Amino acid sequence: MMVARLWAGAAGLGICLGSVIMPEVQAAQSIRVLLAPDVQQLEIHTDQTIWVTDEHDQAWSYRPVLRIKVRGHALILNGKPVVSDRLTLRAGDHDIKLRLNGNGNRTALHANDEKSALHVSGLIQLVRRGKGLLLVNHVDLEEYVKGVVPAEANPAWHLEMLKVQAVATRTYALYQHMLSSTRDYDVTAGIQDQVYRGRQGIDARVVEAVESTRGLVVTHQGAPIYAAFSSTAAGITEDAMIVWSKDLPYLKGVECPFDIESPYYQWKASVKIEALEKNLRQQGFVVGTIATMAPHSYSRAGRVATVRIVDSNGELILRGEDLRKAAGYTVIPSTQFTVELIGQDVIFSGYGAGHAVGLCQWGAKELAELGYSFSSILSYYYPGTELRDASLTLAPPAPSASPS
Repeated sequence: MMVARLWAGAAGLGICLGSVIMPEVQAAQSIRVLLAPDVQQLEIHTDQTIWVTDEHDQAWSYRPVLRIKVRGHALILNGKPVVSDRLTLRAGDHDIKLRLNGNGNRTALHANDEKSALHVSGLIQLVRRGKGLLLVNHVDLEEYVKGVVPAEANPAWHLEMLKVQAVATRTYALYQHMLSSTRDYDVTAGIQDQVYRGRQGIDARVVEAVESTRGLVVTHQGAPIYAAFSSTAAGITEDAMIVWSKDLPYLKGVECPFDIESPYYQWKASVKIEALEKNLRQQGFVVGTIATMAPHSYSRAGRVATVRIVDSNGELILRGEDLRKAAGYTVIPSTQFTVELIGQDVIFSGYGAGHAVGLCQWGAKELAELGYSFSSILSYYYPGTELRDASLTLAPPAPSASPS
């Protein structure tokens, strides 16, 4: 039944490359990627001249290294103060190599040697925010996709799976770009959106996967979808309504018995009760000394929707995802778990990894190895969608949370 259903979905998939549908919004030429949110010091290297322009079109050139420090209202560029809230850095058609000097936990990206330096194409924009700088990479959409695919999937996986990842990545980026006109960036370079590592990990297979699907995005009613994906569903994928209170018709649960080979299929974790109490308080929950904890309600897919905690202050009901956040997403990989209190520890035993909404990456890997095409895999995990050239897409509707 599962295979028949999958092929039925594939048969109904239309790739509208020659469609007569008129575009209302042009596809992004570039994506603005937030590399780090609070930069204090930065080194930029290139084999070519680095051109720096401020918001008043004043320009300076540097070669081969540019060192930038934040000092009060000024930015210190190789020892020279420049008063500016926005700088644009270019190296012609050449890549830029970045090395950030972290300030405690204030910098999202750390690179202390040549091997760990981040190589990016496009241009860099520095935008003052408070006492630090936003570090934003403006990069061609397809080059951005090449930088995400090897960070989000294993480049050695089946080529059709890499194509799946490429299309999902491109779709997600375009969706965010179309809805982020009032922000200084479209996506972050971390797990909040999609992990992006510039040129790192790009090989011939990654390039082939991206170039062979160039411009293709997953759409619903002509607009790019919110192309959510995660590692391992370990069962039915989850409704977006359960996880994010978003009623999206293409992010409804589908059966996923394909990811049993995932190393995250089954897991066990332990958390100190005292640490969990502290983290919950930091998130704004009023919680005393925890006495008992147990799942309170479940989603249709069998995951923990809410958790009931009895503590010295009374009773607290919180979302399963909020508990994951408090304990750490890597500590509790998914909300498909059971709970047991033993001494000073909370023991979680569960299945799967990630929010389980939309595409299951390990499931897609298995389907690709079974011979399914990237288009049929995408149509299965995102039901009711079709592939379309990005230049022919409409603007997606602004997301709105439904009342719970």
